[in-house]
Amino acid sequence: MQLPPNGVPGAQLPPLTWQKSRRSNPSGNCVELAELPDGAGIAVRNSRHPEGPALIYTADEIAAFVLGARDGDFDHLIR
Repeated sequence: MQLPPNGVPGAQLPPLTWQKSRRSNPSGNCVELAELPDGAGIAVRNSRHPEGPALIYTADEIAAFVLGARDGDFDHLIR
């Protein structure tokens, strides 16, 4: 299965159902994620620029990130 290239403009993606974290705040400091059709991957975009580019990851890549975040692997990056 061929994923779209990273940095694909939002206008070139099919209609997707985007989801923000419940921890998102009113100033828009959040990213949004959406599953690509047929489970082909996960798109990630800046919620402040929904028409801007999206990064595309496999489900395994997103799982590795989420599990690492849950385990505290990135806590040192938060001020």
